[in-house]
Amino acid sequence: MDIENFSVIEEEFHQRVRKIVWCNVTTVDRQNRPRSRILHPIWEGYTGWIATGRETLKTRHLEHNPWVSLCYWDPDHKQIYADCKASWVDDTAQKIRIWDLYKSTAAPLGYDPGMIWKGQDDPSYGLLRLDPWRIELSSIHEMSTGQAPQVWRQNID
Repeated sequence: MDIENFSVIEEEFHQRVRKIVWCNVTTVDRQNRPRSRILHPIWEGYTGWIATGRETLKTRHLEHNPWVSLCYWDPDHKQIYADCKASWVDDTAQKIRIWDLYKSTAAPLGYDPGMIWKGQDDPSYGLLRLDPWRIELSSIHEMSTGQAPQVWRQNID
């Protein structure tokens, strides 16, 4: 079922994200092969943020292709699929803001980034912004009763 406005699924989206926390993020390598890893996004509305290493394999993948696919799954078989354009954010104020957002958000969604990086100005601390073009909420239970997944889309370049 197509959803016109993100606000229709926003509450359920954030409930699932808070419960599941970690997701599988897939990038595409320079030979157009998929590669996935587990990451820990935090979301503001439908904008996602990932505090992550800046000099990693995913950096090289994103230089080749900025499109990523995220999959959240829980043992109740509820899923979120988010297909996004990822971009590195180098703005110091924004990096500090998201650092503080992670730190001020209750666990398990929030955590202290200082456990990983020396500080907000650590050159290995990278910030990825996720701009989704498609978010799907589905569950095995809903699918088994004939309900279609809820899908929200927006146009982005």
